[in-house]
Amino acid sequence: MICTQCGCNISGRTAACPACGARLAAQSMPAQSMPAQGVAGQSMPAQGVAGQSMPAQGIPPQGMPSQGMPAQSAAGRFQPAQPAHLPEHAASPAFRLELSRLTNSDRVTGIASLVLLVSLFLPWYGVNLLGISAEADGLTVHGYLYIVLLLCVAIIAYLVMWAGFEELPVRLPLSHQQRLLVASGLNTVLVLLAFLTKPDGTGWRFGAFAGLLAALIAMAPLVIRAVQARRGRA
Repeated sequence: MICTQCGCNISGRTAACPACGARLAAQSMPAQSMPAQGVAGQSMPAQGVAGQSMPAQGIPPQGMPSQGMPAQSAAGRFQPAQPAHLPEHAASPAFRLELSRLTNSDRVTGIASLVLLVSLFLPWYGVNLLGISAEADGLTVHGYLYIVLLLCVAIIAYLVMWAGFEELPVRLPLSHQQRLLVASGLNTVLVLLAFLTKPDGTGWRFGAFAGLLAALIAMAPLVIRAVQARRGRA
């Protein structure tokens, strides 16, 4: 230790300089570490690697989102997490039967197709032999009349859907009148063929006349409307 007053080299620990008598107690005390101060006496934050300041524990650095913490609004209030909105599916059209949606030709075609459907199960042909009569319906004699059966069911079901939905849930080819005209026209052709090709030695029964008349009535208003529409275009 060197005395700051006289510059004498002092060995050992003494309270005063043996040469000049100056007290050495203040000189022998080690300087306490003081925190580094910056501008205006403010303490500088501890620095980590490469001189980057280390943030306080529990506070995320600026510019980095905090994990597991709700977002804050500009006013400082916590905003709850918003649930994800799932895409809404288009609602299917509701069924509501309204007969007012059917035109007069639609109603005639529907009722006549129902009568034709019933007539297929009635006797179409019969024979009397020695006082014994035998009868058979159209489906038994002509198997292709099952096509007529299916078409009648399809026409009735289609008209029910047409009266129940503002817009059909499925897309179908052709227009409304053309669909009915094609189905009814095919029924008329098949029924007329079955009427004319009766088995030998048999006669017609009530079912054959009822079926043929119903097929013609079902197709008639559709043909009339198609002719009128064609004349209107000309």
